[in-house]
Amino acid sequence: MATLKLEIVTPEEKVYSEDVDMVTLPGIEGELGILPDHVPLMTQLVAGEVTVRKGGQAYFLAVGAGFVEIRGDRVSILTDMAVGDEDIDVAKAEEALKRAEARLADKLDDEEQATVQASLMHSLAQLKVKRRQRG
Repeated sequence: MATLKLEIVTPEEKVYSEDVDMVTLPGIEGELGILPDHVPLMTQLVAGEVTVRKGGQAYFLAVGAGFVEIRGDRVSILTDMAVGDEDIDVAKAEEALKRAEARLADKLDDEEQATVQASLMHSLAQLKVKRRQRG
């Protein structure tokens, strides 16, 4: 069976690098499913959940905004955040969400607004992934 080489990279580290059967990710225009030999594509990634299918198992990661490049047998994700479901701390994510929501009520300049919005989206993505594991 054909596979894809999936690499997920943040500014700090390479978070994931393995051969997988399928990847589903949150693109700018909706969810995108990628199988081996996918048509080449470059698109924007939005904060959300990446699902990795490998050997009949599904693995979940929370990701932030970024970019995705797809080339036949390779998927490269460059993102500002990527956390596997086992590394998500629900209490910290909920606290960060509350702080971000409170900050959005303040008068912020454009740069602060973007930073707080990104923090909010990171928290929501992590909570979505973790709640899937509970449910």
